[in-house]
Amino acid sequence: MQTKLLAKNAAYQRQVEALFHEISSCSDAALNRRPPGGGWSVIQVMHHLIISEEQSLRYVQKKLSFNPKLNDAGPMEWLRARTLWFYLNVPIKFKAPPMVGDENLPEFVSLDETRTRWLNIRKEWADYLEKMPAEVVGKAVYRHPIAGRLGWPGMFTFFTTHFNRHLKQIRRTLRQTA
Repeated sequence: MQTKLLAKNAAYQRQVEALFHEISSCSDAALNRRPPGGGWSVIQVMHHLIISEEQSLRYVQKKLSFNPKLNDAGPMEWLRARTLWFYLNVPIKFKAPPMVGDENLPEFVSLDETRTRWLNIRKEWADYLEKMPAEVVGKAVYRHPIAGRLGWPGMFTFFTTHFNRHLKQIRRTLRQTA
């Protein structure tokens, strides 16, 4: 199971790297430009994703730091992950939770700084998963603010589905601000 988690993390890492490749020819000014009518700039969307990953890792680290009693991930966690997948795939705009919302997003930051920050948290995740104790692999450790407790595969379902939802937003914003 740990090997599967590492593979899911590596696949997600490739998605992040592909995004950086896709936008590498854009200027910092273009990436920090908000779309007409409001909304987040491309860089702000990326920072929303970064903060989400950072807070997720900090939560898991803290949760596991005091050796809690954890339930096995089972059908309920799978159902929550599927519900979250559905929620993130409906074409309805949702307000982001405050911790990953407007007040925590930069007004202007370079693509290089954004890349460094994102790749740092990606490395932290890879290191954490490599060293993770085997006894927590099948446990429902991650807690999503909307879906509730998820197992590790559900957490990666969230990461990739969340990324894909915002990738559409990034591409739309680039078209609108070109």
